[in-house]
Amino acid sequence: MNLKQRLSSGKLFVFNLVMLGIVLGAALTLMSFSCASPSGSPGALRAETPALPPPSGDLAQALAAAESIQRAFNYVADTVKPSVVELDVVETLSAPSGSDDNPFRFFFGPPEDGEQAPREFEQNGLGSGVIVRRDRNTVYVLTNNHVVGAATRITVKLHDEREFEASVVGTDERRDLALVKFETSDEDISVARLGDSSTLRVGDWAIAIGSPLGYFESVTAGIVSALGRSGGPDGNISDFIQTDAAINRGNSGGALVNIRGEVIGINTWIASNTGGSLGLGFSIPINNAKRAIDDFISKGKVEYGWLGVLLREIDKPSAASLALTDSKGAFVGHVFQGSPADKAGLLPGDFVIALDGSRVSTVDQLVRAVGDIPAGQKAAFTVLRDGKRLDLEALIEKRDDASAADYSKLWPGLDVVAPASPDVPKEKAPKDGKGAYVVNVLPRTPAAIVELKPGDLVVAVNEKPVDGLASFYRLLNDRKEQKVSFTVVRDGATLTTLAFVRK
Repeated sequence: MNLKQRLSSGKLFVFNLVMLGIVLGAALTLMSFSCASPSGSPGALRAETPALPPPSGDLAQALAAAESIQRAFNYVADTVKPSVVELDVVETLSAPSGSDDNPFRFFFGPPEDGEQAPREFEQNGLGSGVIVRRDRNTVYVLTNNHVVGAATRITVKLHDEREFEASVVGTDERRDLALVKFETSDEDISVARLGDSSTLRVGDWAIAIGSPLGYFESVTAGIVSALGRSGGPDGNISDFIQTDAAINRGNSGGALVNIRGEVIGINTWIASNTGGSLGLGFSIPINNAKRAIDDFISKGKVEYGWLGVLLREIDKPSAASLALTDSKGAFVGHVFQGSPADKAGLLPGDFVIALDGSRVSTVDQLVRAVGDIPAGQKAAFTVLRDGKRLDLEALIEKRDDASAADYSKLWPGLDVVAPASPDVPKEKAPKDGKGAYVVNVLPRTPAAIVELKPGDLVVAVNEKPVDGLASFYRLLNDRKEQKVSFTVVRDGATLTTLAFVRK
């Protein structure tokens, strides 16, 4: 080996030694870091959060105020959640065995004779409820009628996830309320405190608690957006509390509470184009449910007072035709013969403006007020009739669904409006503005028997001219005439109906 080769070999050896030293040094360094504890030597690396300066002055006061509100919400959640439950509901439904939704029909073809028996299937539902009372080992839960439905099995799940089989005590479709019960000897059952919904004001705090979309024990907060809302689904007659506290499917039957943890409403429905919360939730005022709870437990149903009239709203042109200066009230369109209203002297065309001295503003308000009057109690009605103010007294009876649906006892059975009403097509409006335009005829009533039809323009009653709604009802209610006939204009022709004999 020559000198050059020896030098080259020595350099390689030295280079290798240097590289080996670097590798060993790096390895030892990594080992020292990995073995060091977080609170070890001063050389250890640590991530530290810089301390925030303590708030002072107005900021400190603002944070303290916010934290006090936060503690109030904490209190409400901790207090109310134990009394709000989840309801798992199972309904047994039936469908024809040959219906198109049978997945095996494609393979096996249409059923043979004798195979058309309905097949049953189960449908699950989910809602919420509020524990409102306990009597020894029986616990009562208030919820919505539409949550319970025609349930064949109901399971109540408490806040601590204990589960109990429950049964229906009673249901009420008119206010969409239901009461279910379960049995337990457990002592730690929390009963909700019921507040007074009549003291609510727009802007009050409102907290909704329930199981929206199955998310158990959800709490949302907002305010009372409005009071006295009407127009609920399925003809619900409640004067709803509107709130922007988020309410979704599954919240139905749950609690709406105030900032003191008192139940002020039962969450019932939402106004939504998507099925989700848009900040338009509605709750039944708890005062509407208090008497229902007692009725459910003692009678199994809610009993309502019955006057025996069909009421409707009235438009401004029709109100003007009746010489009504204020359209706030409830218009009597029909009276059941033999009913408390009939015995008291109420007539079709009367406009109710007060009940027992309290102002009546809407039809729904009067329906609720009469329904809350116990059977056997007298009620004073103030009405406007033909420009005069009258006071009438009626003895309220117990509402019977069969009697309330018997239109054969209804007088007169037709709804009319003024020719200037927006419900009258322009081409059918008389040029002289006289007459009464028929917008509805109820089945099995006198109007249906004499074959009046929607779209008819009544120009005479018993051959006496009808100048407007006031004269129409004056002639209609004239008891001197035993028979009643109508002269109408229909499709350009004038005709007179058969006469109806009053009973």
